[in-house]
Amino acid sequence: MTNRGERGAGGRWPMSDRSVVPTVLGIPPVAAVGVGAALTAVGVIGDLVRIGSLGMVFAICYIAGCVLAVAWVRRDGLFGPMVQPPLLVAVAVPVVVLLAGSPKPGAGVAERLLVVGAPLVNAFPTMASTTGIVLVIGLVRLIVQRPLDAPTPAATAPDEPPVSPRRSSAAGRGRAAARGAARTSGSPRRS
Repeated sequence: MTNRGERGAGGRWPMSDRSVVPTVLGIPPVAAVGVGAALTAVGVIGDLVRIGSLGMVFAICYIAGCVLAVAWVRRDGLFGPMVQPPLLVAVAVPVVVLLAGSPKPGAGVAERLLVVGAPLVNAFPTMASTTGIVLVIGLVRLIVQRPLDAPTPAATAPDEPPVSPRRSSAAGRGRAAARGAARTSGSPRRS
């Protein structure tokens, strides 16, 4: 297997380092989640300045950020970008509510919950469809980009006949004697 940073045949990266495109190196999972969060923040700020609530700019940036994150991440780091869509909405919506203005000072608990909860409910269809798209892309990548050189359980099983108890105990004594000989060598004893 090739080391990280070395391309294989045809200019392709090793399977675990690939993005959705075999010739494009994937980014680390933290960077992919950051891409999704940054584009979501751009959408939130754009709609906050433009209309004061979540709208089309948020939806486009949110969907694009989450899809780009799951497509660009390394194959071994797919988990984070696959679960980020609901988490981004859970963070972005309360931030919009807090930046747009909190409820009146004399408001009760129920009114405060409605002020925060209503935008969360309104953003649910966008979040659900984005989560579905991202999960499908991630699962397709997990299935299609499976490493071909991974050993199967049958290939790793030894082809030796079963060992009788007498033979295994003799082998165990031989290993114990070898360990004892190694301990009595000239090397210092570990503490």
